[in-house]
Amino acid sequence: MRLFKMLGSVPLLSVIAGCVVGPTYQVPTPATSSQAVLPQFQSALPKPAEADGATDLTRWWSQFDDPLVAELVATAEASNPSVAQALARITQARATAGSAGSALYPSVAADASSTRSKSLSGLTSNLGSVATVATSSTATLDASWELDLFGGKRKTAEAANARVFARNADWYGAKVSLAAEVGSTLVNYRACVATAAMLTQDLKSREQTAQLTALKVKAGFTAPADGALINGSTADARQKLVVQRTECDLDVKALVALTDIPEPALRTKLAVNERLPTPRGFVVESVPAQALSQRPDIAVAERELAAASAEINVAQANRYPSISLLGSIGIGGLRFDGGSSRSDTWSFGPSLKLPLFDAGLRRAQVDLARGRYDEAYAGYQSQVRSAAREIEEALVRLDAAARREDDAALAAREYESYFHANDDKFKAGSGSLFELEDARRTFLAAQQTQISVQRDHVAAWIALYKALGGGWRNQAEQVALPAAPAAASNSERS
Repeated sequence: MRLFKMLGSVPLLSVIAGCVVGPTYQVPTPATSSQAVLPQFQSALPKPAEADGATDLTRWWSQFDDPLVAELVATAEASNPSVAQALARITQARATAGSAGSALYPSVAADASSTRSKSLSGLTSNLGSVATVATSSTATLDASWELDLFGGKRKTAEAANARVFARNADWYGAKVSLAAEVGSTLVNYRACVATAAMLTQDLKSREQTAQLTALKVKAGFTAPADGALINGSTADARQKLVVQRTECDLDVKALVALTDIPEPALRTKLAVNERLPTPRGFVVESVPAQALSQRPDIAVAERELAAASAEINVAQANRYPSISLLGSIGIGGLRFDGGSSRSDTWSFGPSLKLPLFDAGLRRAQVDLARGRYDEAYAGYQSQVRSAAREIEEALVRLDAAARREDDAALAAREYESYFHANDDKFKAGSGSLFELEDARRTFLAAQQTQISVQRDHVAAWIALYKALGGGWRNQAEQVALPAAPAAASNSERS
């Protein structure tokens, strides 16, 4: 009867266990954590054609006009060690969250044993001793449950779940960074190949001019100094071509390391199409706070902040008494020659632990948790500022590259006409080599600038893709992740 009365008090203790001590957490926003986050962007937003107004960045790579871009990105994501490490950290975080969650529930353990023994008794005589054989068996069921009176265990689980979400965001951020690196490296390689092709044509032109100049020098129509000028110019063009081809080879090596594709196979894929890939434009949220909310690193910083806040609650709860409910049921039996016996036992009751004196240990743990929260909040603010800067800089570079592209193309065309006019005059014998070489240098610089601007334009779109989080918000809506803790005030953390 007493057992049932004690069991009747369990619901009351469960109600008491709903209390939580310490601060309540309120999710911060980029706009409230930094004055640099204004209501509108301060840089010009891209205005893609209506047909190009893509907003789902999770499929952006497949929308390039070169299918190799998406193929290399997918291959890199499937085999890159950094992404695999981030995925392994998710597994660890989930295991930690599972362990923390299990502490909220009772634990039950069973134990069973059986022994057989033999003993000798009586006086030794011609008849011998009397032997007794006995079998002893026991079975027990033990249960224990530490009540979460002040919410410490619940907040431990909450912190662990917040870090599961953070590790998911870390993983997606690693994929976005890797994709941007693969895309940028491929774009650099394409631009490098285009520059090398242009330098090859330039070298052929110089060699033809050198041959013609040599004939003129031999015939006495041109001074030997002109021969020295064009020979030096040709040699300089030859070494520049070697440098350029070396840069292209280094880009291939980088792609091999990123994708883990054997170099011969990768070179075969790259040779199919040598032009610069063209991305599809996308729309940028006009409100900076909304754009920042799409970044996985902001999500990581916020969830780490939530975990740090919950750990203040845990440290506070550890300063208060704790109650555990202990229970045990046992069955025992003994069988021996000529008889048997049985014994049944049970026990149930609370265990109270009072932290009377610890020389300031628990208070120091609270201060430590608060310090970690302050550090996490400063980290969140820093991440918001860095993210806002990255987006603004990406917008500036994209706008500049777009505005330069037409003029760079026009300059290349006009300088090409100027060069060919001087080349025709030189071949006809009415132009000077100095004017021809000056026109050649100008035309070459204009061609290099045009290729660089085209590369910078594509690279600026890639940088903006990365700065906007690569579609993290859309991905987070599609994947089931642990729920965020309830919101409240940051100012209450102390």
